[in-house]
Amino acid sequence: MYSVKNYQHRIRYSIQMKKGWPEPIYNPRESNAKFELGKKLFYDPKLSRDGSVSCAHCHLSFTAFTHVDHAVSHGIEGKKGTRNSPVLINLAWNNTFHWDGGINHLEMQMINPIEHPAEMDNSLENVITYLNSNQVYRKLFYDSYSDSTVNSKAMLQAFAYFTSQLISRNSKYDQYKNKELKLSLQEKKGMKLFKKNCNSCHTAPLFNSNIYASNGLSIDTNYNDVGRYAISRLGSDSLKFRVPTLRNIEHSYPYMHDGRFKKLRDVLEHYTNDIDINNPYLSEELRKKIILSDDDKKDLIAFLKTLTDKEFLYNKRFRPSR
Repeated sequence: MYSVKNYQHRIRYSIQMKKGWPEPIYNPRESNAKFELGKKLFYDPKLSRDGSVSCAHCHLSFTAFTHVDHAVSHGIEGKKGTRNSPVLINLAWNNTFHWDGGINHLEMQMINPIEHPAEMDNSLENVITYLNSNQVYRKLFYDSYSDSTVNSKAMLQAFAYFTSQLISRNSKYDQYKNKELKLSLQEKKGMKLFKKNCNSCHTAPLFNSNIYASNGLSIDTNYNDVGRYAISRLGSDSLKFRVPTLRNIEHSYPYMHDGRFKKLRDVLEHYTNDIDINNPYLSEELRKKIILSDDDKKDLIAFLKTLTDKEFLYNKRFRPSR
């Protein structure tokens, strides 16, 4: 007879702890069945109203689960959203989601793209009806939940299970930290610059933080996006957006919440030359001017490229099953 304590020790959770990493916020029990179900849902365009757009339409595996051909997301019938598609990396450590933090649990995250009129433009009711009419899905749900009748709770859990497994932590930087290889002199110089100028918000090892900040960008008059303020209605949240992860940043352009910058060089130009330190909405961390020479910028970009995780980008397990 096992005690409750011993039973807990026998549970195998889906995300294994790694030295130097915080404990994930979302860590369900390991289940290959739920992973395969969530992946099939993720790649299925029939979840959209007209059957043309899947989650993968805006979140491509080899571009760090975002898209690189549009500044803002494109949904069914070519409809444009107002924000750049965020990367789906290490979501299990996030306590809120989307650029404005409008969702506070990974299992709820998928509702927004399904129902957003400029994305999949469908309803949960229609999606559940479709899934219950499909014998392949009914079997997958039975394998995952011992019940072939599909409901929204199980569907959203399966989505969350798959996206929680999109974990990137084997970049060149990680291998350096594990003493498996050395960084070049240029990369080390860039790392030193990063720690001085960037780490307060983009904190290792996740290279993000669960906060919202205004980085001095002027409002785009095409979208008039006020950021976190739209959720909280607090004046202090005006023009604040989620601090994104910099992992795989080399492959996740264009940058910023509205995709206005195509190159890392453009991003550094903004932080060094374009910020108005008297902007009342500007985050405190940016009120001291960042000074980088041309060589410093090259060194910093060299370091950012050490955050590229090729094992993650080209992991066949994350691609659709044939």
